[in-house]
Amino acid sequence: MNRVRLLFSEAWSSISANMSTTFAATMTVLIGMFLLGLFIALGTWVLSWSDHVKRELQVNVYFVTTATDAQEVAVGHKLQQLPHVKRVTFVSKERALAQQAKKYPQYYKDVPGNPLPDAYVVTPTKGEFTPQLGRTILAAHYPGVEAGRQGVNWGSSTAKRVLTIAEVISISFLVAVVLLVIASTLLIANTIRLSIFARRREIEVMKLVGATNWFIRGPFMLEGLICGLGGAIAAVILLVIGKEVALPAVLPHLGGGSDVHALSFGLNALALLATGLLLGAAGSGLTMRRFLQV
Repeated sequence: MNRVRLLFSEAWSSISANMSTTFAATMTVLIGMFLLGLFIALGTWVLSWSDHVKRELQVNVYFVTTATDAQEVAVGHKLQQLPHVKRVTFVSKERALAQQAKKYPQYYKDVPGNPLPDAYVVTPTKGEFTPQLGRTILAAHYPGVEAGRQGVNWGSSTAKRVLTIAEVISISFLVAVVLLVIASTLLIANTIRLSIFARRREIEVMKLVGATNWFIRGPFMLEGLICGLGGAIAAVILLVIGKEVALPAVLPHLGGGSDVHALSFGLNALALLATGLLLGAAGSGLTMRRFLQV
């Protein structure tokens, strides 16, 4: 208990004696954790949106008007046996006309007949398999299916664009988070280095009288933990204010379905608190290594 009390006493003495550097370190953590929280919230929402869009990628298989019921049933069985197929849904021309008339009433209001064909909608297990599945069905030349891209359509250019954007979003989010964490660690290390540099003579004396590295490092790492925790808590408070004030005004303008959502705020806050503690400890620990070489 005496060692723990001494540890906290030394850490508090360092903090109170160097309020400017302590404030600078805490503000550094606050800014870094606030930006990291925004990146996590926005990045996970965008990733969820891209997954939502990929789940909507499908392959449409259209039949010619002369196709028989037996041909349509046979094609349906073959489609279900293909790899990477999650679901095969038959859409009759009557159902297709009703759907289109509901979606585009201005175009189908006075249509004399039904120009739409029977079709199968093939949903892949993953959006990434859509182009491969579409090419496989196109190359099979099933009887009764309209020839060429008019008969097998998966929106190749749109699917490629969606998958490319989703991949770019994932990589960009990962790179942004890594760079932000590295930058925050370096800034905290440089800020705490000022506090350690002011006490370098004291550290040298403690080393010369036999103090262990961990005994010397302890108060500074605790100081880093306190700065990291304080900055992370302040960042969470700012994010709570932003969530209650700004999010209700922004959310109605964002698209996406009911399955599009960001990481829950509770998990985001816990991640920020843990990251703030780790950054404070890592910044102090990395900085101390130079001054312990006596």
